[in-house]
This record gives sequence, C-alpha cells and structure tokens, in this order.
Amino acid sequence: MTGGGLKDNRIIEFKEVTKVYGKGYGAVSALRGVDLCIDEGEFVAIMGPSGSGKSTCMNILGCLDMPSAGTYMFRDIDVGRLTRNQRALLRRHYQGFVFQGYNLLSRTSALENVELPLLYRGVSLRDRRQRALEALETVGLTGWESHTPGELSGGQQQRVAIARAIVTGPAVLLADEPTGNLDTVRSNEIMEVLIKLNRYKGITIVMITHEPDMAHYADRQVHFLDGLVVLDQENGGKG
Repeated sequence: MTGGGLKDNRIIEFKEVTKVYGKGYGAVSALRGVDLCIDEGEFVAIMGPSGSGKSTCMNILGCLDMPSAGTYMFRDIDVGRLTRNQRALLRRHYQGFVFQGYNLLSRTSALENVELPLLYRGVSLRDRRQRALEALETVGLTGWESHTPGELSGGQQQRVAIARAIVTGPAVLLADEPTGNLDTVRSNEIMEVLIKLNRYKGITIVMITHEPDMAHYADRQVHFLDGLVVLDQENGGKG
C-alpha cells in the first residue's frame, strides 16, 4: 500500500522520486523511484539498513534536499516548484524537527530553548513564553522550565526538543531516531509523548528508527532497501 484514505486527505506524496549524488562513474542513486503517500494525522515509521535511502527521504521531506527527478507534493503544492525561500517558509511554518542528538543550547533554560523558534518569528515575549509553557506542559515537563540541559536526563532533554519542535504548531513532525540515545524505559516514554501528539493534537508524524519496538507505536511501517520502498504495511495497533 502507499497510504490510506482519500487523496484529499494526503499531506505528503512522493511520485517516482529519485535522488542521485555525484556524476558519471561516481554517481550514487540514493532513491530510485520512490512512491509514498502519507495522510493527515498518520504516524509513519520509516525503517531500513544504513544506506537504504531512508535518511535521504527524510531530508527531502524536510525540504533540506531536493529530488533529482520525480515529484514531492506537500498539501497539493509541488515543492519542486518552490524557491529556496519558499521552501524555508514551508519548513518553518508547517514542519517540526526532532533529532537523535537533542541540539539544545547548553547554557539556556528549557523554557528559553523552547521559545527560540518563536523568537525567530518575532513573537512577543509574553506570547512566546505562554506558548512555550504550554508546549512543556504537553510533553510532561511542568516544573522543569528553569533547568538547563545539563540538569536534565536524556529523556527530559528529548522532551524539551520535542516541545521546541511543536511550539510553532506544525502540521508534520519529522523525527530522526528520536530514541537512539535513550534506554528502553526512556524510549518508551518518548514514544508515548509522540503518540499523545499524534492522537490528541492531530500532528502527522514521520519517524526514522532502527528499533522494531519503537516502530510498533506507529500506524504504518515503511521499509527502505537500496533506494526503494520494499514494504509498506499497517501496524495492528499503536503502543
């Protein structure tokens, strides 16, 4: 399958997307004609071995890279036809990002870390503080607002990173190995946070993971191998 539901519900669609790095004998085909559809509100886990194309797929989804051929549609907009500035605006206003490394400012409080995307948007101090407090509450960090990353556990740091990613109200959350640096207990806690965002906030989530237990939380698993989607299946249930 390539995504459920009606076409009008699609938020992401790849049509024969290819990505080639280099030229001539040195050319490497990272994606070799990928078709992929993701509906609004889905939670999709992308899996595959190193070099399978899953990271290239995520970079294109996040407008950090462009296909060599094929079409990437985001809410019926052909991303390939956008200028670099327009792609940056799409990324800023519609997408949130979570990484394996939390990428927090080490000397800055949790609250201030979460406020940063709003600061760049020119949101007033009062509004961004309120929205940051709400985001931290959503991820279960009420009471930890003034702590710096060094005063937080790995799981708490990832919660701050998630709060920072959702404080702008993105339609899609792109998570690249969000539990890669965490133990099993903390990993499951982070997945419960993502499930909450997906179920109750309606955020579409696309997550790269190499851990089958984490992928089980998603609605679907999409497996890449050698630049192709080789398996696209629904999970029996979340969590």
